[in-house]
Amino acid sequence: MDTLGLFMLLILLFFQWTPALAAEEITWTYSGLVGQSEWSEYFPDCGGTSQSPVDVMTTQTKYDPSLIPVTPLGYSQHGNQPFTMYNNGHTVVIELPEWMGLGGLPWFFTAIQMHLHWGNDGPSPGGSEHTINGLSADAELHVVHYNSELYPNMSAAMTQKDGLAVLGILIVTGEETNPAFNNILNYLSRIRHADQKAFIPAFDVQSLLPEDLGRYYRYNGSLTTPPCHQSVIWTLFHKRVQISVAQLLKLEKILYSSKAEETDRMLLQDNYRATQPLNHRVIFTSFSAESGKELSSGEVTAIVIGVMCGCVGLAVIVRFIVKTIRSTSSWDVLHNNRPAPMPRTKDSGKEKEEKQDMAMNSTSEAEKKEESLLSPQSVP
Repeated sequence: MDTLGLFMLLILLFFQWTPALAAEEITWTYSGLVGQSEWSEYFPDCGGTSQSPVDVMTTQTKYDPSLIPVTPLGYSQHGNQPFTMYNNGHTVVIELPEWMGLGGLPWFFTAIQMHLHWGNDGPSPGGSEHTINGLSADAELHVVHYNSELYPNMSAAMTQKDGLAVLGILIVTGEETNPAFNNILNYLSRIRHADQKAFIPAFDVQSLLPEDLGRYYRYNGSLTTPPCHQSVIWTLFHKRVQISVAQLLKLEKILYSSKAEETDRMLLQDNYRATQPLNHRVIFTSFSAESGKELSSGEVTAIVIGVMCGCVGLAVIVRFIVKTIRSTSSWDVLHNNRPAPMPRTKDSGKEKEEKQDMAMNSTSEAEKKEESLLSPQSVP
């Protein structure tokens, strides 16, 4: 009886362990065999209601004034020990030292690793996992931490609520090269194939993050790869980080998802998961809509031109006013310097007759005198 009971116990344990072992041995992919649409069949959490990534609809987010800026701790203190970087067949992973952590959350989180997601070198857009208002970026960086206040290690924390905290950094391309990302990209050739590892010089991890760590989106979600545990506090930064087109191409065209001994080499591309349903979750923002609005280059140019035109117009108006004041003042001075007119009195009728008689008498006397002078009798 005891032997039979022990046998039944072994059979029960076998059936309990078999699915877990099978799940660990399953080789999942982003497309093809055991692709994204089939993840939930082998990894049940991938079919949960709090999956990541998501599309952030900014008009449906909720401002939370209690959200403070996240605080990277020890990110710049890389020390003399090199970082370990490896190709796991799905992405490039850089292991982080245990002295790096993250503050600004309800608990202290210890850094574990960071990795990247990207698209391909074709014309189709995409590469980032999270999208904002339906628009994706060219790539995305994730910095993973575990709750070291509540759990002893990553394995214990990843299955628990609030066990993980991940920083999401959206990456776009531009004309300028980002020197910080060269600390990773310049060494990708050392791990071209799956399962290859290499040591790289340590560097300032915070240089990979956007300068503004105070504006971000916060929501509860999951790991974006199997086993998709729903244990992540996500912090997706509003500000994007820029790298050059050449840097993005290096990321998209160097690594392989196949092993070195495999003859059929497959480029490691399009390693991003499609956005998942929000399912009534709320995405909170650390900034209000007004403070989070960024002006485009066209808007900035229009504002500058408008200000300049306004200044010119104001100068013209001021000049016109000053000129008018000066003209008015000069007229007043000239007007005041003119001699005052003599007072005029109104003559009476009698005075007018007397003046006329005097004028006539004066004329008669002048005529008589002139005649006397011209008369021959007056000549001696």
